[in-house]
Amino acid sequence: MPQAPITASLTALPEHAKVALRISDLDARIGELRGIFDYEAKREKLEELDAQTADPEFWSNAERAQDVVREQSTIKKLIETIDDATKVYEDGRDLYELAREEGDDDSVREAWTQLEHAEDLVARLEFRRMLAGPHDALGAIVSINAGAGGVDSQDWADMLLRMYHRYGERMGFRVQILDVQEAEQAGIRSAELSIDGEYAYGYLRAEIGVHRLVRISPFDAQARRQTSFVSVMVMPDLDDDDVEIEIRDVDLREDTYRASGKGGQHVNKTDSAVRLTHLPTGIVVACQAERSQHKNRDKAMRMLKARLWTLEEQKRQAKLDALQGEKKSIEWGSQIRSYVLHPYQQVNDHRTALKVSNVSAVLDGDLQAFVEAYLLAQGKEGAPTAEDD
Repeated sequence: MPQAPITASLTALPEHAKVALRISDLDARIGELRGIFDYEAKREKLEELDAQTADPEFWSNAERAQDVVREQSTIKKLIETIDDATKVYEDGRDLYELAREEGDDDSVREAWTQLEHAEDLVARLEFRRMLAGPHDALGAIVSINAGAGGVDSQDWADMLLRMYHRYGERMGFRVQILDVQEAEQAGIRSAELSIDGEYAYGYLRAEIGVHRLVRISPFDAQARRQTSFVSVMVMPDLDDDDVEIEIRDVDLREDTYRASGKGGQHVNKTDSAVRLTHLPTGIVVACQAERSQHKNRDKAMRMLKARLWTLEEQKRQAKLDALQGEKKSIEWGSQIRSYVLHPYQQVNDHRTALKVSNVSAVLDGDLQAFVEAYLLAQGKEGAPTAEDD
């Protein structure tokens, strides 16, 4: 007895409706993303940059060449990601259509798997929309400052320094400690880190605010519970081409001093560390990461420029809040997250309500879930996303 065509039975299955819906959905989302990221214009720009890098005179200006290569790499990665998502989608779609015509169940399942993979790639691109601000692709300067809580707060600042160092390493970023002010008994009073990598600032701006720790104090003889606070500021690592900020020499006071270290053969025996004070604002920055005083001064100037940019952003946001007649729930300097070690174990982000019980993993740099939840929440709530910066 001849069997009924498998194609007809596939058409009647709910799975067929799901596949058709997924194909239609992916086609629309990929088309939208190509428009959002201005795909064709990006391809033209990449061709221009490729032509520049092929010029024999290109490397005569090393600093400019570095900027061009960085832009070239960023655009190339975006184009490749869109191309990969498009190809996986089209391969899955074509395979499904062929399998449906031939009644090949195994190929239908394979096509479904490919379309699932395409959906993952598209979701990553959609998340990247949250990182479309003018400075999001830059590296970040992270400033950590101990607050209320005495020696516990200083120890907590040291723990956060390690956490962000580990986060940067997990993400494949280059992490450098620019300056650390050690505390007398334990921990640190403050620290500055440079975290350099694609979209480092876009991700780490989710960490701006006050971080709260609740634990049994290791410094209390009576083993009482202690609450400590540390503020975290994140600024884009700005080049001269990224933003126009004028810093006059007459507004600066420069001090040099011997960089602190662990001693031994690596101790710095010259006054290579640099501290800059911006007199009009009172902002103080310092760098002792390099052995060269000149390099430390250059990095300190970049840190100062980032601080001044941040100050202007705060003023701009304050004006917007005044015009809107309300304060936003997420703002500079507000408490954003609690890390509870006693009487239970939990990290709670107060902005997104995301809770994680594996506190040790978070303190070891496993922060991406919090970062992504914050950025996605901004987009869903219509808050100022990176596109509105």
